[in-house]
Amino acid sequence: MKILAAIFAVVLSASAAFTQNSTATGTKLTPAEQSIAAANRLIEKNPKDYEAYNALALALSRRARETSDPNFYVQGEAALQKSFEIAPENFDGKRIQVWLLLGKHEFAAALEEAKKLNKKMPDDVMVYGFLTDANVELGNYVDAESAANWMLKLRPATQPAVTRAAYLRELFGDTDGALELMSMAFQSNPPSQVEDGAWLLTQMAHLNLAVGNADIAEKQLQQALAMFPGYHYALGNLAKVRIQQKRYPEAVELLKQRYEAAPHAENLYELAVALQLAGRTDDARKAFGEFEQKSLKETDRADNSNHELTFYYADYRNSPDKALQVAKREVARRHDVHTLDSYAWALYKNYQYSEAYNQIKAVLSVGIRDANIFRHAGEIALKLGDNAAAERYLQQAAQLNTAGSDQARLTLTRLHLPGNAR
Repeated sequence: MKILAAIFAVVLSASAAFTQNSTATGTKLTPAEQSIAAANRLIEKNPKDYEAYNALALALSRRARETSDPNFYVQGEAALQKSFEIAPENFDGKRIQVWLLLGKHEFAAALEEAKKLNKKMPDDVMVYGFLTDANVELGNYVDAESAANWMLKLRPATQPAVTRAAYLRELFGDTDGALELMSMAFQSNPPSQVEDGAWLLTQMAHLNLAVGNADIAEKQLQQALAMFPGYHYALGNLAKVRIQQKRYPEAVELLKQRYEAAPHAENLYELAVALQLAGRTDDARKAFGEFEQKSLKETDRADNSNHELTFYYADYRNSPDKALQVAKREVARRHDVHTLDSYAWALYKNYQYSEAYNQIKAVLSVGIRDANIFRHAGEIALKLGDNAAAERYLQQAAQLNTAGSDQARLTLTRLHLPGNAR
């Protein structure tokens, strides 16, 4: 939309001015903070300018990603409400509303709203982006790929289209292709958009880490943290590098720093796991207990930590029945690979091996290459007596050479002990 593009141009122009002012005064505003301030100035000039409220809502949603603070989504919704009071049903506001729904993990609602907008404006590239996002999170990968292809047809070189294509390539098992696309997106990222740049570097590091390239991942994450200090996504991934390097105390400190910045249940779970790995059993037990209480409070919400809660009950609490209850709750909402993987593992822990195998095969049919998922498939196949398949899956897990590969190697060793059939 030309009008919204114009308002964004004003916001970006104002942001540049704020960058200069912040440099002069010694303060540092993030890109989202600059955009929030610029939008508020536009509102002060003209309180009846609905597009200024749209710009504010968009900036607040970006601030939510910068900080991992969901309260910014609530503020964004309030800004949008002002926009709709002035101009009911305005298209740009509706589009930002879908973005906010995605940010709050209300994926089914986001998909329905995005479909409505797509009918109204079938050549809007960002609506196809939202269709991609919602379908990915719900596990509708054919529809997600179709929407992403439309993005690439309409605007082939834009960062939103390229990054979504990269994520799909990762899901479909093409890590090299995903890395190439993320690198393209990073190279085209404006230097002023430091959070976007840090996010892209973190995604590249995540991809490298998934295939065992810990040294490359570490360099990318250090670059991301230099670009955007204290960035919670980069801290979490750097902790994974340290775990892969078996430098557990350093991983604990990084995860503590992340949890202080983003005190979410899933972040506390990863800290508890790192404490366990570091041999701090009492601290780990306390952190797991706090995680469980926190996670249970949000288990029925859209934005929850049910994947982590399932694995906690399955692998640490030894409560397979509770693991399955939580997994079923989440699988009723969506069927993405990570939800199905946690569901398969919960079924496995409850001795429901055949159904567990069906679920994990559905995950692997997408093409994803993940050491923990391959290991789960191997362990499940072993229980069904399919040692050939088990060995194949476990070898795939081991060959990725990530932190999740170690347990697969132990299982392979057990499989090859004298007296075990191969």
